[in-house]
Amino acid sequence: MLDANLKSQLKAYLEKVTQPFEIVASLDDGAKSRELLGLLEDINSLSDKITLKTDGQDSRTPSFALNRTGEETGVVFAGIPMGHEFTSLVLALLQVGGHPPKASDEVLDQIKALEGEMLFETYYSLSCQNCPDVVQALNLMAIFNPNIRHVAIDGALFQDEVEAREIMSVPSIYLNGKPFDQGRMTLEKILAKVDTGAADREAKKLSEKAAFDTLVIGGGPAGAAAAIYSARKGINTGVAAERFGGQVSDTMGIENFISVTHTEGPKLVSALEEHVKEYEVDVMNLQRATAFKAAQTEGGLHEVTFESGAKLKSKTLVLATGARWREMNVPGEQQYRNKGVAYCPHCDGPLFKGKRVAVIGGGNSGVEAAIDLAGIVGHVTLFEFMGEMRADAVLQKKLKSLPNVDIILNAQTTEVTGDGSRVNGLTYKDRNTDEVKNVALEGIFVQIGLVPNTEWLKDSPIEMSPRGEIIVDAHGMTSVPGVFAAGDVTTVPYKQIIIAMGEGAKASLGAFDYLIRN
Repeated sequence: MLDANLKSQLKAYLEKVTQPFEIVASLDDGAKSRELLGLLEDINSLSDKITLKTDGQDSRTPSFALNRTGEETGVVFAGIPMGHEFTSLVLALLQVGGHPPKASDEVLDQIKALEGEMLFETYYSLSCQNCPDVVQALNLMAIFNPNIRHVAIDGALFQDEVEAREIMSVPSIYLNGKPFDQGRMTLEKILAKVDTGAADREAKKLSEKAAFDTLVIGGGPAGAAAAIYSARKGINTGVAAERFGGQVSDTMGIENFISVTHTEGPKLVSALEEHVKEYEVDVMNLQRATAFKAAQTEGGLHEVTFESGAKLKSKTLVLATGARWREMNVPGEQQYRNKGVAYCPHCDGPLFKGKRVAVIGGGNSGVEAAIDLAGIVGHVTLFEFMGEMRADAVLQKKLKSLPNVDIILNAQTTEVTGDGSRVNGLTYKDRNTDEVKNVALEGIFVQIGLVPNTEWLKDSPIEMSPRGEIIVDAHGMTSVPGVFAAGDVTTVPYKQIIIAMGEGAKASLGAFDYLIRN
């Protein structure tokens, strides 16, 4: 199952295991069970601290549990955790085997203090780059709290469950049989949701912090670069972010980051986070900015209020809140979000295997999504508002060569239709004839660009463009002295990771220059 190179790497990891544990497999006579057994036998052969048993009685087959000898840890994988989930498997093996996790003692104490029986079930796809964060967080919670059990379920392998629970987006998380949440979630975010008093405690703690010299709002490439450049100047630096990594966390392939021929969004985000941690930067996650109050005097303190109720003050700010997927804003879109309307083809594509789907948008992202989906789903219809697609010629050529793809130009999407529980079609107007048509579909992937995250600044004195982007000067400063901005949230053209990083560094240097002059 595992090639020689992967076996060698895994064997080196498993040498960190300090206590024996068992892999208890529940198998049937199917091909997938034989495939899983091969994987588990390979793992078993790499460490004398692992015992493989094949007498499991779990109703989901194939599946396996990781148990300490004589003790159930509550960690179960239903399916074959390869692809993006192989890292989740490796971490689970190490942590069940006694190797300490990277989580802080404070977080581990919070996990141990959780009360009440909790059974989490996470439906994932092997191509989803956001799913491992959820799987790894819930596995950790199960390992450190005997009241918690977590089952990670490959949605593509257990289609009956996916259909019965009408799961159309991953990761989808259930708690004690009821929907808990969807989408990428960090360990801190999950804990904040199950530990109801955590948010209030954290907000109080943040509000008591002393003023920063430079406070960065946003943790994407621009925010990370700004934090590093600021901290290297030896000044008091903080980063407040809704999620570290931002939109890059949802990016699959990155092939134009100079000096790195290929990487993936989550890997780049992990590297950014580790780099920031090399410096004395106060990173505050799960903080969504909701209001801004400018300093009353030049050189005074700016104040940012967050959704949690926390308030932070700083002599200078770098606003790097980035952008998010642009929505169609048509009837039915919100009603059927995660019920057929999706924004990440890499994550959710496998859930639509053999089905009819649409892609909205004829730019590079839309055409790339259609090409990827064509290899998974039954049929793809790409809708483009204009009379021609805007994607690169090589992508258009590839798309047009695929037998299960239709392209409809001059199409204005007017409504997402459904049966009350899931998408069943899309209504559009032919812009040439004004004729209204409906296409029967089971999934719609929206790929029509980005919108800046600046709603929280709409009543502020910060000058913005008609598109809602923050206007900045050559030094990255906004119309408010001492407030800088960088990345996709600004008017700087070409929304690229490498440009955002450079702009973040520039804004931070601009903030430092402002500090020493004021």
